[in-house]
Amino acid sequence: MSSSNIKIAAIASALALAGCAQDMSDLRTYVEQVKARPGGRLEQPPPPKPYEEFIYEASEQRSPFAQEMTSQLAAASEGDVDDGGIRPPANHNRQALEEFPLDSLRMVGTVDKDGILFGLITNSEGEIYRVRPGNYMGLNYGRIIQIDEAAITLMEIVPDGLGGWMEREANVSIADD
Repeated sequence: MSSSNIKIAAIASALALAGCAQDMSDLRTYVEQVKARPGGRLEQPPPPKPYEEFIYEASEQRSPFAQEMTSQLAAASEGDVDDGGIRPPANHNRQALEEFPLDSLRMVGTVDKDGILFGLITNSEGEIYRVRPGNYMGLNYGRIIQIDEAAITLMEIVPDGLGGWMEREANVSIADD
């Protein structure tokens, strides 16, 4: 910085500080007047409403927060409902491929062992599983009913939208990579 710039900066700073030293007596007078005013009175708050006891009497009715299909599934697994209709298997031990959505599974081939044709499935993590008819895949209780060289056919059990269940056929085809 040049010496002339330093001098200009020093003069500007001195003027700015001089502006801060103004007479503030009018401000002090106003503050004193406000403090001297009498304090206001607060109105009394309204008295609290008395507590009214509420007894919940709808405990035997369906909860408005639970999905109807969930309660039907629970009842079906406990054996309370026996309408002869389609429903997910009761007391079903879930298999490894039931943790993946069906669209994330790919068929990569088949293996014939002792006359039984097994399908080879890969999941989204690249793990390969060997499956046969009767095994389960996907999130909708998909039970494998047929395996051929090009596809694995399974029958899923899905909600029908009316509180019940219906069967739906699905296929996992050989990957075209």
